[in-house]
Amino acid sequence: MPDSGDIRAVKASPRADSQVRVDAVPPRPGAKPGEIVAGFLEAMTSDDANFATARTYLTPEMSKSWQPEVRTTVLSAAPNPGDAIAGGQDNPGVDYPLLGEQIAFVDAQHAYQAITPTDYEKTIHLSEQNGPDGPEWRIDKMPEGLVLGASDFQRNYLPVNKYYFATGRNTVVADPVFIRQRMDPVTRMDPVTQAVKALLDGPTNWLKPVVESPFPTGTTLKEGVKTLTIDDRNVLKVPLNKNASSVGRTQCNKLAAQILFTLKDLSSTRVGQVELQRADGTQLCVLNRTQEGGYASEHSAARASNQFFVDEKGRLTLLPDDAKDTPEQVPGVLGSGQFLLGPVAVARDETTAAALSKDARQLVVAPITSADAQAVTVVQSKGKAPTDRLSAPSWDGRGDLWVADRNLNQPQLLRFTGGAGAPVPVKILPGLDGARIEALRVSADGTRIALLLTERGATTLKIGRVERQGPKDAQVVTVADLRPAAPQMETVTAVSWAGPSRLVVVGKEAGGVQQVRYIQTDGSSSAAAVLPGLNGVTAVTASENEQRPLVAHSAGDGIVRLPAGSNWQTVVDKGSSPVYPG
Repeated sequence: MPDSGDIRAVKASPRADSQVRVDAVPPRPGAKPGEIVAGFLEAMTSDDANFATARTYLTPEMSKSWQPEVRTTVLSAAPNPGDAIAGGQDNPGVDYPLLGEQIAFVDAQHAYQAITPTDYEKTIHLSEQNGPDGPEWRIDKMPEGLVLGASDFQRNYLPVNKYYFATGRNTVVADPVFIRQRMDPVTRMDPVTQAVKALLDGPTNWLKPVVESPFPTGTTLKEGVKTLTIDDRNVLKVPLNKNASSVGRTQCNKLAAQILFTLKDLSSTRVGQVELQRADGTQLCVLNRTQEGGYASEHSAARASNQFFVDEKGRLTLLPDDAKDTPEQVPGVLGSGQFLLGPVAVARDETTAAALSKDARQLVVAPITSADAQAVTVVQSKGKAPTDRLSAPSWDGRGDLWVADRNLNQPQLLRFTGGAGAPVPVKILPGLDGARIEALRVSADGTRIALLLTERGATTLKIGRVERQGPKDAQVVTVADLRPAAPQMETVTAVSWAGPSRLVVVGKEAGGVQQVRYIQTDGSSSAAAVLPGLNGVTAVTASENEQRPLVAHSAGDGIVRLPAGSNWQTVVDKGSSPVYPG
């Protein structure tokens, strides 16, 4: 305990410990306007029921109209009240500018959206009221919802993946949202109940066009349910309202599977079985965890995907799990060395691969399980320079192959149904406005695509929604509604999917050094998401199975691998294009 030195005021943020709880304190009698503003900003970070203490800083009218759940503005640090501005005759009272740097917002659907860091400036207005102890200052105008610093947001909120079914298919798609870490102040629901309610409320607006949920409109938890408990047999019973009472068993099982996937990483007690109940308490259906695999994405996280790379002789090579073992070339033309390979992509079933020629002019497809099979050229670029030709290819979980032709005269995003046939152009709406595609990666579920786009000398990462219309043999495919996934990074050089809603990204922030880090598709991340440093990274790949190690290419170290809980380890001194299937 220090016994000397000056006393300094410390802001509520940064507070990184998620176990810290803030108990809000009501305003003291006779509090000055600055104290009211500071006390209210602190009270917004608490968990008290319906933000009751925070409301004591507001006028009665403002307290009634304030809806903290409709929007949360996230700043890089705690909001900073500027100097007071006294009002005039037309605006009696006091204004306090609320200053900061906005990095994200969360909407009423709990959807987080990162934005390019932007100056934030709003105003809190106070007026003098007649209180029980005489005149008192209270807030009568302020920004909508909650305004929190990033550390307070991370302390109070928890990321959760809700799961819905890809339209017309029996495979689940992750829909990331944020719920309260503890009891929700407004609904008084615990985290498990919040997650189930958010799932029943339906997909977020961005993902909604490409997913579906099997239950009738209006299906929600039975009225009055605030807590869902897991019994000593790891069974979670979920009572639903009357809208769900007459659904069939197939529909019911699909919703139970959605709940199992959603709660997989949330509850401290593992949910082994979900029992859905009608409003009268009778059983609708039961689904246990051993049955959920039938609804998993094509990538099936339990599958141990192999790692591949292109060796120094331009051959597609299988990278052994044990670094002591010798890498082996795949069977067929792609592993023979007669066709020198550039970047490659291996289909998710690991029977076929696509590869660029060394000059990026040709894209060829060939089996990698048979020594006799031949390669087929599926497209050629007319770009003059290698950087203006084809990008590295990518396979989605449907078996379709994607590539970008970066020809300056006719840039295109192309898709090959089943990895063969004529290339089908894919529209991007509302357009790229002059930006060009440098690289792409399609998600395993086929509903989202990560694009590295270069514009005005900077390469940024955006996520687009993959929409399909029409019959399977004549589908019109569109990439719509691109949104930034790493706006805090000045430039991004490599990206790979690393789970249902997670990406591993190589890039750097303004004035910073190159980083390898995990980022969610909504742009959220944490300090813990930064991975051990690695110099000169030109490519990175991750498995959909999050237990598998990252693999990267370093200009100085060759092909390297990052096992869990360890540092990067060199596996092969020379090589390029490390990939997992996808």
